[in-house]
Amino acid sequence: MTSHPPAVLHTGTGPTLELLTVPQVMAHLQLGRSAVYDLLRTGQLASITLGRARRIPTHALTDFIRSRLEQEAA
Repeated sequence: MTSHPPAVLHTGTGPTLELLTVPQVMAHLQLGRSAVYDLLRTGQLASITLGRARRIPTHALTDFIRSRLEQEAA
């Protein structure tokens, strides 16, 4: 399964915001589709909806991983 490069949103003067698709997040986390959608549904992983497409900002994925690591360490 090949993953496409993340979409990049240029916001002008600020840093670029990269958006990932659900399949890309699945690959990063090595989880199935329903597990990723469960994380989105429960608010554990932030996302935006563009039309019918769901996109996950890369910083949201990084924040999710960081918070899980902190929970595991506690």
